[in-house]
Amino acid sequence: MAKAMDNLVQHSFPPPPRCSAGPAPVRVPGSVRRTSSLDFFWPDGQAGAKRMIGRARDIITPFNGVPPTVCREDAITGIVKLDRTIVAIESDPPKPALSRLVGERGGGGLRKVVAQVVPEEREHATPLYLLLDDLAGASLVSSWAWAHWNPNWMDDARSIMNIDMEEAMRSREGICIGFIPGSSAFLPDRDRSGAPAGDVRNPEDPEGWHAFPEATGINMRRARRIDVWREDVIVIDSAFQDSASTPSGERRAVHEYQLRVTADPHSLTLLSIEAVPRILPHNECPAAVGKTPKLIGTPLADLRERVLVELRGMEGCTHLNDALRALADVPTLLDFLPTPAAA
Repeated sequence: MAKAMDNLVQHSFPPPPRCSAGPAPVRVPGSVRRTSSLDFFWPDGQAGAKRMIGRARDIITPFNGVPPTVCREDAITGIVKLDRTIVAIESDPPKPALSRLVGERGGGGLRKVVAQVVPEEREHATPLYLLLDDLAGASLVSSWAWAHWNPNWMDDARSIMNIDMEEAMRSREGICIGFIPGSSAFLPDRDRSGAPAGDVRNPEDPEGWHAFPEATGINMRRARRIDVWREDVIVIDSAFQDSASTPSGERRAVHEYQLRVTADPHSLTLLSIEAVPRILPHNECPAAVGKTPKLIGTPLADLRERVLVELRGMEGCTHLNDALRALADVPTLLDFLPTPAAA
């Protein structure tokens, strides 16, 4: 009976989406855009530590067509071991308190430590805080980059880490909707190749993104974009993508979401959410978008906590949750919005 139920679950969902949204849209006059990226590199091979480079920036686009203004910018560099233990981490501008993160491991517990180590960064919703908050999830996903460079990457990972990778996957059952019992994620022959991702940068808007580090060789990147502007309501257009380099030179993504959100201009509570899954690894993953109406009425500033309550476990998708949680920074971004009178 259990096997029959597993098969029912596995065949009740269509194949996962495999169509990237492509480059970011051209910035909207009178808007603020936040972009961030976390890049991982393996200078010493698959068994070695990962080098990390993170960059994030807030940019104001005026109404009157004058050049945009960078209002906040942060960067981090560091070394992360295979088990996601932080070996070294620094920021620009310097933040000496980050040395207290050395020895901590990626995962949900890291976010709690980050909030304790740099509470002022969380309070002010800085680009630096977004980069640090992202380390928990991005450090785990980063290993997927090897799927394109080493056909035996799973076997090698099993040997390097001395674990049963399939059993490790099975232990994730129930952590999100993509890993519900009987999920296609547990099929041994599942497709792990992702889909073509292209470039998130738009050639018609060269200032639309901060500068990415040079990504030669094996590289994994988490890229985010959050655009905010005012109409009759607050409009938020956001995108989230995990992509990797390949030997052919193209990038392929394993996760990509688009979000279109509106919020009340006075109470800053959510009025609507449209979540569009563009690229996901498992058949079951896209079902999470049907759960997002639970967040309607939530104050934007409360999203980091509220998402983890309403979309916990099999009620949500880990990566959709990450995309939604970052919108808690929007109230601070609103403080930078230009006004027509200032044009």
